[in-house]
Amino acid sequence: MDETDWKILRTLQADPDLSINALSEHVGLSHTPCWRRLKRMEEDGVIRGRSLLLNERKLGLGVDVFANIRLSRHDSETLDAFESAVQSLPNIVECFLVGGESDYVLRVITGSIEEYERYLKKTLVHLPGVSSVNSSFAMRRVKLTSRLPI
Repeated sequence: MDETDWKILRTLQADPDLSINALSEHVGLSHTPCWRRLKRMEEDGVIRGRSLLLNERKLGLGVDVFANIRLSRHDSETLDAFESAVQSLPNIVECFLVGGESDYVLRVITGSIEEYERYLKKTLVHLPGVSSVNSSFAMRRVKLTSRLPI
């Protein structure tokens, strides 16, 4: 990657709705070379995709929960089964394998604390290998960004 590629990425992070014409003007390339660079970065996995950011509170999903998960076993079968199960659950919007007291940290979004309680009892504790769940509730979001420091 050269400086022009980095400029394309910085520009798109700041304004992902730019047309290819506007992007190429901004980075100082003509349309086709800019498009080729963009496609190459998508094919190489540098650009993983594009998404639409929704306001969860306006959609009735105002409770952010961080669930610290401990597993009963740490063999690859249990880890794979847990990670596979997490992929299919839409309320879990982020999942991290972590070091320390927990094995995983999940970010779960629900409409209420009562809804989370039901989700915990019916879903989270029944995920493969789960031995304990320790939940923390976000009181207020201070920062949320998808922009990388490039």
